[in-house]
Amino acid sequence: MLPEHYTITPDEMTEILERLRPHLPPYLTKIDRGEFGGLSFEFAPFTGREAEPVRPSTHHDDRLHYVAEADDEAEHLLREKASRLLDRLFERAQDEWRDAAYVADLRRIVQDAPARWAAYRREAEALDTAYAYLRTPKAAAEWPSAVSRLVDAQSRAGAAAAAFDERGQQIADAHDRHVYADLGRQAALTAAGFPEAADWHIADASSYGRRQYMDWDTHPPLTEQIRRQVEQQDTHLAKVRRLSGTN
Repeated sequence: MLPEHYTITPDEMTEILERLRPHLPPYLTKIDRGEFGGLSFEFAPFTGREAEPVRPSTHHDDRLHYVAEADDEAEHLLREKASRLLDRLFERAQDEWRDAAYVADLRRIVQDAPARWAAYRREAEALDTAYAYLRTPKAAAEWPSAVSRLVDAQSRAGAAAAAFDERGQQIADAHDRHVYADLGRQAALTAAGFPEAADWHIADASSYGRRQYMDWDTHPPLTEQIRRQVEQQDTHLAKVRRLSGTN
């Protein structure tokens, strides 16, 4: 059995690569010495739409199948090193493929999310403006109309929030599907062509579609955030009407 740290001599590498040739993937472009004496692998760029790289079996290969150390120590060690090299090669290929698959999935999903986010931001700002106006002296002269405009702004903000949440849920689901990729969430979105996604509100996948949220849920979807905001506004206006005696 190979120790944790071992070396492959140049002669051994030549022999190993010759034996492994039938099992090497077509997307492998280079094997070289890496840092600290290890090996590095280079691959043609993955699109993420290929089948996931899978290490081929060498059990039936006469020059690679297992040989006991007691039967032939040198052959045993050479074949163990070849097996480790093949393991590392496909582990690295899987890492790169998973990142590519993550990015490809996001490119397919994101679609019009930037436009939906921009629409939400406009409507959220319009809602804040409509509510702030009610606190000005001018609003008293047209109170029913000002309140009516607030109600309209609440509806538009809610609709815009729901539209973005539709994409947000799909993006969150993609994050969960690709949890084993090396890329982080923002890095994957940037690689997919959406660096502005750093400003988007994406809740956890499990947060979408709930019928009820607890007060301590501090990162709910946008629809829940707008619902809370509207509830606070309506409660405040009801108190204003009660204390001021206005309708």
